[in-house]
Amino acid sequence: MNIVGVIPARYASTRLPGKPLAQIGDKPMIQRVYERASKSTLLGRVIVATDDKRVKKACKKFDAEVYLTSSVLPSGTDRVAAVAREHAKDADVVVNIQGDEPFIPPQMIDQAVEPLIFDPTVVMATLAKPIHDVESLGSPSIVKVVFDYENYALYFSRSPIPFIRDQHRFGELLRANLFHRHVGLYVYRREALFEFTEIEPTDLERAEALEQLRALEHGIKIKVVETEYESLAVDTPEDLETARRYWDEYVKDEEQ
Repeated sequence: MNIVGVIPARYASTRLPGKPLAQIGDKPMIQRVYERASKSTLLGRVIVATDDKRVKKACKKFDAEVYLTSSVLPSGTDRVAAVAREHAKDADVVVNIQGDEPFIPPQMIDQAVEPLIFDPTVVMATLAKPIHDVESLGSPSIVKVVFDYENYALYFSRSPIPFIRDQHRFGELLRANLFHRHVGLYVYRREALFEFTEIEPTDLERAEALEQLRALEHGIKIKVVETEYESLAVDTPEDLETARRYWDEYVKDEEQ
Protein backbone atom coordinates (compact mmCIF):
# COMPACT_ATOMS: atom_id res chain seq x y z
CA MET A 1 0.00 0.00 0.00
CA ASN A 2 1.39 3.39 -1.00
CA ILE A 3 0.81 5.91 1.80
CA VAL A 4 1.70 9.57 1.27
CA GLY A 5 1.71 12.32 3.88
CA VAL A 6 0.90 15.86 2.74
CA ILE A 7 1.50 18.93 4.92
CA PRO A 8 -0.60 21.95 3.84
CA ALA A 9 1.24 25.16 4.72
CA ARG A 10 -0.58 28.44 4.09
CA TYR A 11 1.50 31.57 4.55
CA ALA A 12 -1.27 34.09 5.16
CA SER A 13 -2.66 32.70 8.41
CA THR A 14 -5.24 35.10 9.85
CA ARG A 15 -4.08 34.85 13.47
CA LEU A 16 -0.38 34.29 12.80
CA PRO A 17 0.80 35.57 9.39
CA GLY A 18 3.83 33.75 8.02
CA LYS A 19 3.23 30.87 10.43
CA PRO A 20 5.07 28.15 8.45
CA LEU A 21 8.27 30.21 8.59
CA ALA A 22 8.04 31.13 12.28
CA GLN A 23 11.29 30.11 13.96
CA ILE A 24 11.23 27.53 16.73
CA GLY A 25 14.76 27.12 17.93
CA ASP A 26 17.01 27.09 14.92
CA LYS A 27 14.42 25.86 12.40
CA PRO A 28 11.20 27.17 10.81
CA MET A 29 8.01 25.48 11.96
CA ILE A 30 7.40 23.79 8.62
CA GLN A 31 10.78 22.07 8.84
CA ARG A 32 10.01 20.74 12.31
CA VAL A 33 6.67 19.32 11.11
CA TYR A 34 8.29 17.80 8.03
CA GLU A 35 11.08 16.16 10.00
CA ARG A 36 8.66 14.70 12.53
CA ALA A 37 6.36 13.36 9.81
CA SER A 38 9.32 11.84 7.97
CA LYS A 39 9.97 9.62 11.01
CA SER A 40 6.63 7.84 10.52
CA THR A 41 7.22 4.18 9.79
CA LEU A 42 4.19 3.96 7.47
CA LEU A 43 4.58 6.98 5.19
CA GLY A 44 6.35 6.32 1.92
CA ARG A 45 6.63 10.03 1.06
CA VAL A 46 6.10 13.34 2.79
CA ILE A 47 5.16 16.37 0.68
CA VAL A 48 4.61 20.02 1.58
CA ALA A 49 1.73 21.78 -0.21
CA THR A 50 2.02 25.56 0.00
CA ASP A 51 0.49 28.61 -1.64
CA ASP A 52 3.55 30.82 -1.19
CA LYS A 53 6.95 30.93 -2.88
CA ARG A 54 8.64 31.95 0.36
CA VAL A 55 7.54 28.73 2.03
CA LYS A 56 8.60 26.72 -1.01
CA LYS A 57 12.04 28.32 -0.94
CA ALA A 58 12.44 27.55 2.76
CA CYS A 59 11.42 23.93 2.18
CA LYS A 60 13.95 23.52 -0.61
CA LYS A 61 16.70 24.52 1.83
CA PHE A 62 16.10 21.38 3.90
CA ASP A 63 15.48 19.20 0.82
CA ALA A 64 11.76 18.72 1.32
CA GLU A 65 9.52 17.64 -1.53
CA VAL A 66 7.31 20.70 -1.98
CA TYR A 67 4.76 21.95 -4.52
CA LEU A 68 2.94 25.22 -5.02
CA THR A 69 -0.84 25.13 -5.05
CA SER A 70 -3.37 27.76 -6.05
CA SER A 71 -3.82 30.57 -3.55
CA VAL A 72 -7.60 30.48 -4.07
CA LEU A 73 -8.09 26.97 -2.69
CA PRO A 74 -10.43 27.31 0.28
CA SER A 75 -8.77 24.93 2.75
CA GLY A 76 -5.76 22.86 3.62
CA THR A 77 -7.68 19.75 2.64
CA ASP A 78 -8.16 21.16 -0.85
CA ARG A 79 -4.40 21.77 -1.05
CA VAL A 80 -3.77 18.18 0.03
CA ALA A 81 -6.16 16.89 -2.65
CA ALA A 82 -4.59 19.07 -5.35
CA VAL A 83 -1.11 17.74 -4.61
CA ALA A 84 -2.34 14.14 -4.37
CA ARG A 85 -4.11 14.47 -7.72
CA GLU A 86 -1.13 15.96 -9.57
CA HIS A 87 1.99 14.73 -7.80
CA ALA A 88 1.05 11.52 -5.96
CA LYS A 89 -1.03 9.69 -8.55
CA ASP A 90 0.03 6.30 -7.21
CA ALA A 91 -1.00 7.02 -3.61
CA ASP A 92 -3.56 4.61 -2.17
CA VAL A 93 -3.86 6.49 1.12
CA VAL A 94 -3.26 10.19 1.76
CA VAL A 95 -2.57 11.67 5.19
CA ASN A 96 -3.38 15.32 5.89
CA ILE A 97 -0.76 16.39 8.47
CA GLN A 98 -1.36 19.79 10.00
CA GLY A 99 1.45 22.23 9.25
CA ASP A 100 1.22 23.89 12.65
CA GLU A 101 2.13 20.97 14.93
CA PRO A 102 5.93 21.20 15.16
CA PHE A 103 6.31 18.43 17.73
CA ILE A 104 3.82 15.88 16.39
CA PRO A 105 4.92 12.39 17.44
CA PRO A 106 5.34 10.22 14.33
CA GLN A 107 3.59 7.44 16.26
CA MET A 108 0.38 9.49 16.12
CA ILE A 109 0.52 9.45 12.34
CA ASP A 110 1.02 5.69 12.30
CA GLN A 111 -1.89 5.16 14.70
CA ALA A 112 -4.24 7.11 12.44
CA VAL A 113 -3.12 5.23 9.33
CA GLU A 114 -3.39 1.70 10.75
CA PRO A 115 -7.21 1.31 10.47
CA LEU A 116 -6.99 1.81 6.69
CA ILE A 117 -4.29 -0.84 6.45
CA PHE A 118 -6.13 -3.51 8.43
CA ASP A 119 -9.76 -2.80 7.50
CA PRO A 120 -10.64 -2.25 3.82
CA THR A 121 -14.02 -0.78 4.77
CA VAL A 122 -12.46 2.24 6.53
CA VAL A 123 -12.18 5.18 4.13
CA MET A 124 -11.34 8.00 6.54
CA ALA A 125 -9.74 8.16 9.98
CA THR A 126 -8.69 10.69 12.58
CA LEU A 127 -7.48 10.89 16.19
CA ALA A 128 -8.88 11.76 19.61
CA LYS A 129 -7.53 12.11 23.12
CA PRO A 130 -9.42 12.11 26.45
CA ILE A 131 -10.23 15.43 28.11
CA HIS A 132 -9.86 15.58 31.89
CA ASP A 133 -10.11 19.31 32.62
CA VAL A 134 -13.11 21.62 32.60
CA GLU A 135 -11.25 24.47 30.87
CA SER A 136 -10.49 22.39 27.76
CA LEU A 137 -14.01 21.00 27.68
CA GLY A 138 -15.50 24.49 27.66
CA SER A 139 -13.10 26.06 25.15
CA PRO A 140 -14.55 26.60 21.64
CA SER A 141 -11.03 26.41 20.19
CA ILE A 142 -10.76 22.79 21.34
CA VAL A 143 -12.94 20.56 19.17
CA LYS A 144 -14.75 17.73 20.89
CA VAL A 145 -15.82 14.43 19.35
CA VAL A 146 -18.18 11.63 20.35
CA PHE A 147 -18.07 8.22 18.70
CA ASP A 148 -19.91 4.91 18.73
CA TYR A 149 -18.86 1.50 20.09
CA GLU A 150 -16.99 0.76 16.86
CA ASN A 151 -15.10 4.05 17.18
CA TYR A 152 -16.87 5.78 14.30
CA ALA A 153 -17.53 9.49 14.83
CA LEU A 154 -21.08 10.49 15.70
CA TYR A 155 -20.45 14.23 15.91
CA PHE A 156 -17.77 16.89 16.28
CA SER A 157 -18.47 20.16 18.09
CA ARG A 158 -16.90 23.22 19.61
CA SER A 159 -19.40 22.85 22.44
CA PRO A 160 -18.95 20.34 25.27
CA ILE A 161 -20.41 17.01 24.13
CA PRO A 162 -22.10 14.98 25.42
CA PHE A 163 -24.25 17.19 27.63
CA ILE A 164 -24.45 15.78 31.17
CA ARG A 165 -28.00 15.99 32.46
CA ASP A 166 -27.16 14.76 35.96
CA GLN A 167 -24.57 17.36 36.90
CA HIS A 168 -23.65 15.60 40.15
CA ARG A 169 -22.01 12.90 37.96
CA PHE A 170 -19.97 15.41 35.95
CA GLY A 171 -16.71 14.94 37.86
CA GLU A 172 -17.04 11.17 37.76
CA LEU A 173 -17.61 11.15 33.98
CA LEU A 174 -14.81 13.66 33.36
CA ARG A 175 -12.41 11.22 35.04
CA ALA A 176 -13.88 8.25 33.18
CA ASN A 177 -12.69 9.24 29.66
CA LEU A 178 -16.18 10.14 28.46
CA PHE A 179 -15.05 13.41 26.86
CA HIS A 180 -12.58 13.49 23.96
CA ARG A 181 -10.61 16.21 22.19
CA HIS A 182 -10.31 15.87 18.44
CA VAL A 183 -6.76 15.84 17.09
CA GLY A 184 -6.92 17.33 13.59
CA LEU A 185 -4.99 14.79 11.57
CA TYR A 186 -6.92 13.02 8.80
CA VAL A 187 -6.26 9.89 6.75
CA TYR A 188 -8.17 9.24 3.51
CA ARG A 189 -8.34 6.58 0.91
CA ARG A 190 -7.52 8.36 -2.32
CA GLU A 191 -10.99 8.39 -3.83
CA ALA A 192 -12.60 9.34 -0.50
CA LEU A 193 -10.36 12.42 -0.36
CA PHE A 194 -11.43 13.51 -3.83
CA GLU A 195 -15.07 12.78 -3.07
CA PHE A 196 -14.89 14.85 0.12
CA THR A 197 -13.31 17.90 -1.51
CA GLU A 198 -15.84 17.87 -4.36
CA ILE A 199 -18.80 18.18 -1.97
CA GLU A 200 -20.07 21.68 -1.23
CA PRO A 201 -19.75 22.94 2.38
CA THR A 202 -22.75 21.90 4.46
CA ASP A 203 -24.99 23.59 7.00
CA LEU A 204 -23.48 21.98 10.08
CA GLU A 205 -19.99 22.60 8.75
CA ARG A 206 -20.73 26.30 8.37
CA ALA A 207 -22.39 26.53 11.78
CA GLU A 208 -19.48 24.97 13.67
CA ALA A 209 -16.70 25.93 11.21
CA LEU A 210 -15.62 22.27 11.17
CA GLU A 211 -15.16 20.76 7.73
CA GLN A 212 -15.22 17.15 9.00
CA LEU A 213 -18.95 17.59 9.59
CA ARG A 214 -19.32 17.71 5.81
CA ALA A 215 -18.23 14.08 5.70
CA LEU A 216 -20.69 13.01 8.40
CA GLU A 217 -23.59 14.89 6.78
CA HIS A 218 -22.95 12.99 3.55
CA GLY A 219 -22.61 9.59 5.18
CA ILE A 220 -18.82 9.28 4.99
CA LYS A 221 -17.86 7.38 8.13
CA ILE A 222 -14.83 8.59 10.09
CA LYS A 223 -12.92 6.09 12.21
CA VAL A 224 -11.65 7.64 15.45
CA VAL A 225 -8.42 6.29 16.92
CA GLU A 226 -7.77 7.06 20.58
CA THR A 227 -4.18 8.14 21.11
CA GLU A 228 -2.07 8.43 24.22
CA TYR A 229 0.37 10.83 22.57
CA GLU A 230 0.40 14.60 22.97
CA SER A 231 0.93 17.26 20.35
CA LEU A 232 1.02 21.05 20.40
CA ALA A 233 -0.82 23.15 17.81
CA VAL A 234 0.34 26.69 17.01
CA ASP A 235 -2.54 28.99 16.02
CA THR A 236 -1.70 32.30 17.71
CA PRO A 237 1.36 34.35 18.75
CA GLU A 238 0.80 33.07 22.29
CA ASP A 239 0.88 29.47 21.03
CA LEU A 240 4.13 30.22 19.23
CA GLU A 241 5.74 31.45 22.42
CA THR A 242 4.54 28.29 24.18
CA ALA A 243 6.10 26.18 21.41
CA ARG A 244 9.38 28.04 21.71
CA ARG A 245 9.46 27.49 25.46
CA TYR A 246 8.65 23.83 24.94
CA TRP A 247 11.53 23.48 22.52
CA ASP A 248 13.91 25.18 24.94
CA GLU A 249 12.80 23.13 27.93
CA TYR A 250 12.10 19.68 26.50
CA VAL A 251 13.33 19.24 22.92
CA LYS A 252 16.53 21.21 22.56
CA ASP A 253 18.71 18.87 24.60
CA GLU A 254 17.34 15.78 22.83
CA GLU A 255 18.33 17.15 19.42
CA GLN A 256 21.85 18.08 20.43
